[in-house]
Amino acid sequence: MTDQPCPRQHKAFEMEVSNLEPSLYTVKAVFILDNDGNRLLAKYYDPDLYPSMKEQKNFERNVFNKTHKTDSEIAFLEGMTIVYKTSIDLFFYVVGSAQENELMLMAVLNCLFDTLSLMLRKNVEKRCLLDNMDGVFLVVDEIIDGGVILESDPQQVIQKVNFRVDENPLSEQSVAQHISQKLAMTSGVLQSAKDQIKWSILK
Repeated sequence: MTDQPCPRQHKAFEMEVSNLEPSLYTVKAVFILDNDGNRLLAKYYDPDLYPSMKEQKNFERNVFNKTHKTDSEIAFLEGMTIVYKTSIDLFFYVVGSAQENELMLMAVLNCLFDTLSLMLRKNVEKRCLLDNMDGVFLVVDEIIDGGVILESDPQQVIQKVNFRVDENPLSEQSVAQHISQKLAMTSGVLQSAKDQIKWSILK
């Protein structure tokens, strides 16, 4: 007769699985600031990390103060690993835990920046970003879903978002139309991709 695991063993297994869970969420936050440190876009994926708007903006201000005058690409602050990149009057940040692989975070940062460069026809500056903000949010959501990295190839992101890089950037109206269509078509696809990544890591 096959031995059945006792409740204590089963509980221990559940704890081991739960301990793996945070490692699935590589990215804790993504935000873009202007050259005065003001928020243009921010997404926090860990509900326990700075849950209030005030805490988030304080963290962003501290990060900006630490990084905006340096030539480095990585910083460590408040127990977080932060990779960042600047372009004209913009600062791009990707945040992970202190134990997170910096190369993984940098891959996300480079994908975000390069995709926006394609989308904005290399005009990666504040005015163009604000004019295409709906598209920027859509790009971020194609790269990261709930803190899980879904894509790191800018060409693939562009293809998924369906931007035509050989034409002018989408107008505000066409972006809104595209988003409504995209949300209707891909919510199931994103969840499926997330589940596949999760189970492949747990195996």
